[in-house]
Order: sequence, then C-alpha cells, then structure tokens
Amino acid sequence: MQKGIDYIGITVSYLCHDGKGNYVMNKRSTNCRDEHGTWDFGGGSVDWGDTVEATLLKELKEEYCIEPIKYEFMRYHDMFRELNGKKTHWISFIFLVEVKREQVQNGEPHKFDEIRWARLDALPEPLHSCWKQVLPKIINQLPQ
Repeated sequence: MQKGIDYIGITVSYLCHDGKGNYVMNKRSTNCRDEHGTWDFGGGSVDWGDTVEATLLKELKEEYCIEPIKYEFMRYHDMFRELNGKKTHWISFIFLVEVKREQVQNGEPHKFDEIRWARLDALPEPLHSCWKQVLPKIINQLPQ
C-alpha cells in the first residue's frame, strides 16, 4: 500500500528562513518519492506513532542538519494531485521555521541534488506542486 494513493498521506511541510527574508530550498532528486527536479522547502511524512511536532524536528535534523531557533504552525493543507496517472491525497501540516543560516547543510545528498537560499520574489523553478497551491494562501504571513 502506498501513502497518498491507497490511503491519505500525512506530512509535515516547512519553510525555513533566516529572519532576513531568505528561505532554504532543496532540488528533489530521482531518489525522492515524486516530483523529481522540482524545488521544495522541506518536509516528510508522519510515521505511525510519531507526533507531527516530533516529525518536524526529525525532518529538520535529517534534511538540513539543524535545530530550529523557533517554529510556528501556520495551517494545514489538503493536497490533491495526479501523479503518473494516479490520484493522490495528502494532508500537510505547514510550519514556519527560523534557523541559523550558517548551520544549514544538505543532510540528504542522496535525495537533494542541491540546496540553495532564495527570496520569495525570486524562487527557483520549477516549484513543487504543494507550494504552488500553498504559497498564495500564506505569502502575506511570511517574513519578506
């Protein structure tokens, strides 16, 4: 059975920023579940027995080798997509996370071809489909 296809997938998504309007992003490799070559802010699925908050902290450590200065829950988002001819449904819990820029590293080079910092008015393309849906809803709440 596949998360998001055979049953609703639950994920934590986050936007890590340095407090100065810069956001770290990763370019998804072919080793990621889907949307290879797209730019993502970060996240990961919630495993059985883990809380959403524990998943957030685990994914921050795994993906970017960081512990947050602070974080806040922003909203949840139902994400409906069609990938490779299959309908998918994910529920994403979205967080805004402040981090120390100098501590950020690519903790998953097997999954991320590249990481980079970007401003919201100059995001790399193509953008992961989740963020195409979510950013317009939260853009006014984000540090610029």
